Amino acid sequence: MTFLKALPPVLCLAVLGTAFSPTAKADEWNRKTVITFSGPVEIPGVHLQGYAVLPAGTYVFKILDSKSDRHIVQIFSQDEKTVYATILAIPNYRLKATDKTVITFRERPAGEPEALRAWFYPGREWGEEFVYPKARAIVLAKETNTPVLFMPAEIVPEVAVAIVTPAEPVVIALAAAPILAIQPSGDEVQLAEVVTAPPAVLVAQAAPVETLPATGSSLPLMGLLGVLALAGALTLGFVQKRAL
Repeated sequence: MTFLKALPPVLCLAVLGTAFSPTAKADEWNRKTVITFSGPVEIPGVHLQGYAVLPAGTYVFKILDSKSDRHIVQIFSQDEKTVYATILAIPNYRLKATDKTVITFRERPAGEPEALRAWFYPGREWGEEFVYPKARAIVLAKETNTPVLFMPAEIVPEVAVAIVTPAEPVVIALAAAPILAIQPSGDEVQLAEVVTAPPAVLVAQAAPVETLPATGSSLPLMGLLGVLALAGALTLGFVQKRAL
């Protein structure tokens, strides 16, 4: 009898635990990250006209497409209503992951804005190294004395409207463009000579699992679970009375 008396509250607690259990982070698959720049930052890729350099401010970084060995990253306004840039990036491995977002830059001469280099999402051992147009990569490689990734193909650097979907022609062109690296000496080298690709096992583990967005509230489900819990409690109470 003690077991039966304990069942109703246990059942209710189990249902409540199901209704209010935390869900997986919705931003994990697109790696949404809010970043604030204290000064102007030069950005590569295809960007809105007039935004080759982002002014100081707060922006949102997201992965648009990451189904291959190259990723498309988009930079949004803080309210996510404007896409300032759509950038091609290559996964670059680092030895130790951190629990915070890390943004690296290419230091420029005094008075020049820092140039965006890579973005590392918290908890990942690999991040996104950004690819520049060839002409700009040559200049940056000489100024910073470091190799810079570039696209030999000519892709329009500015657009009049924000790029939003993977179906846009320029996004498709970015995903298919060949990528090389330019040395400070001006020599072109293969990507593998300057970028450490992440181990295949890490790529597989970090592959995003896209889910369809929820189209309704969870409140109806919670209500149904509450009704079921009440019905179960009443049923068990009836069984207890019959057993006495």
